[in-house]
Amino acid sequence: MQTSIVKKYANTPEGKTAESILRKCVHCGFCTATCPTYQVLGDELDSPRGRIYLMKQMLEGHEVTEKTRTHLDRCLTCRSCETTCPSGVEYGKLIDIGRHIIEKEVPRSFTERLTRQALISVLPNRPLFTALLKVGQAFKPVVPGKLGKKIPPKRTATPWPVNDHARSMLVLDACAQPGATPNVNASAARILDRLGISLRAAPEAGCCGAVAYHLNDQAGGLDAMRANIDAWWPSIEAGAEALVITASGCGVMIKEYGHLLAGDPAYADKAKRVAALCKDMTEVFADLSIESLKLAAKDTKVAFHAPCTLQHGQKIVGVAERYLREAGFELTTVADSHLCCGSAGTYSITQPELSQQLLGRKVEALEAGRPDVIATANIGCHLHIETGAATPVKHWIELIDEACA
Repeated sequence: MQTSIVKKYANTPEGKTAESILRKCVHCGFCTATCPTYQVLGDELDSPRGRIYLMKQMLEGHEVTEKTRTHLDRCLTCRSCETTCPSGVEYGKLIDIGRHIIEKEVPRSFTERLTRQALISVLPNRPLFTALLKVGQAFKPVVPGKLGKKIPPKRTATPWPVNDHARSMLVLDACAQPGATPNVNASAARILDRLGISLRAAPEAGCCGAVAYHLNDQAGGLDAMRANIDAWWPSIEAGAEALVITASGCGVMIKEYGHLLAGDPAYADKAKRVAALCKDMTEVFADLSIESLKLAAKDTKVAFHAPCTLQHGQKIVGVAERYLREAGFELTTVADSHLCCGSAGTYSITQPELSQQLLGRKVEALEAGRPDVIATANIGCHLHIETGAATPVKHWIELIDEACA
């Protein structure tokens, strides 16, 4: 695609990156077939191809309006289009740039700014989020309708092993997961303990930076990334073999630290090192002899939901499913497994109607095979699917841990 970026953007790092990405797009339209919002709305401007055209116009100096911003806001950033694109268009990077620019060009209403600032202030703040969650859980029985369903049930973590093995790995506790699904990392720690590896968290590490970054507080997101690198660095220097991620949304973000902090001379090299050490639990398993776990699952049917951040962001497809089958679980067929569940970070809050439509489609597909449990690999998907499903939802690593037991 030919471009004519205006001087205002042409010589900026964002403008140069955007132009490089735009020039790869041939407007073939393959992306429309796998775009969740286009499937629901049927509007070309709510497809990757349409949004690319809108961003091209913006960078070429054409007028942008609230309508332009709305079409960009409706994007889930699921990156299914990247999996489909034959030209290798890095749409995820482009939409971040487009949103960052239009945020300055078309100011939001006070209500929208307040909502987004509340999300940025609460979700990445682990102590505050956990405290508010506990209050919500305490009052859940008397909270009416849909609002009550959005409050996750109270869960407790099973024991974390205390063995001090010669081999060690780091794990990200993140922001929402310790409060909402605290057993996930404990399960991962027990599995690795059986394989002779100690799993440790750095208490000073927090949100991966995705919440702020994708709500256009990119400076705040980058600060969160730097803080995490500082928290992890002593353990990395001491020989931690990997940074284990049990939330695929965090994983895809941390794997981009090297790119996002490339312009920061104080952190560029460290960010590359952290990104290289970052491994989803499926990748950790690939490097270990898990046959020694002697997995023996009970007669359980599982519907696996592959998060977009796992299959499209990290390009890890079919691996968790393979380990579940090897553990003895029976996996059901899930139609349109490439489509997003509608969680997409804060999307369920900023775009509730579209999110609910996508959730309804996803739950119908997951429950069609009458599973005993729905498994996933991301905290956001877990909590979102749980609000619409009659079937229990667990992290797949919890099921593997149960099969070990």
